[in-house]
Amino acid sequence: MTDSQPIQLIPPAPARGEPDPEDVARADLYGLLATLFHQAPDAALLHHIAANRAVGDDADTVLGRAWNELCDAASTSRTDDVADEYQELFIGVGKQEIFLYGSYYLAGFLNERPLVALRDDLARYGLTRHEGISETEDHIAALCEVMRFLVAGDDVAVSNLGEQQRFFARHLQPWVDKLCDALASHPKARFYRSAAGLLRAFAGVEAVALEMT
Repeated sequence: MTDSQPIQLIPPAPARGEPDPEDVARADLYGLLATLFHQAPDAALLHHIAANRAVGDDADTVLGRAWNELCDAASTSRTDDVADEYQELFIGVGKQEIFLYGSYYLAGFLNERPLVALRDDLARYGLTRHEGISETEDHIAALCEVMRFLVAGDDVAVSNLGEQQRFFARHLQPWVDKLCDALASHPKARFYRSAAGLLRAFAGVEAVALEMT
């Protein structure tokens, strides 16, 4: 986990061997999604995304096509416009138009039973939320950060494929498509429609891969 994490979860840090390149790529993508859904991207991040299109065989995959759609959106978006979009969709005045919290999609309300179950798992991993962080742990950005930790963390007792499969199936897979559907159909979603497309494609790839583990 790094200082850029949205919920600032604190993992233990025993030593670990050389990481697998595929796991590094997965962890990086979880980290990018966490960043995009935690706050609107700055100009440097938009430029970085736009400059790194998938090419060749990678561009012909479901994930590659979704990535390149995000690249297109990043290349044609102004920072201020994306910031305004984030504000309108996820913060709003009084009530956000799109909720980013798992409890809302799983239970119909915020701060419900799914959040309690999530906190039990986070406690088992040794992860806690810092004081002063307004988002609850079931925020999509926080869950992506937890998956990044489970993929690339140093403690192999919790950062392993079994825990990745369990956490993903319990806390992300049941509702992430509902969030993506909400963004795909929202008239104010432009850049974030593409971000949701990437999230949906990656979650689909992860679901298949983790089920085969």
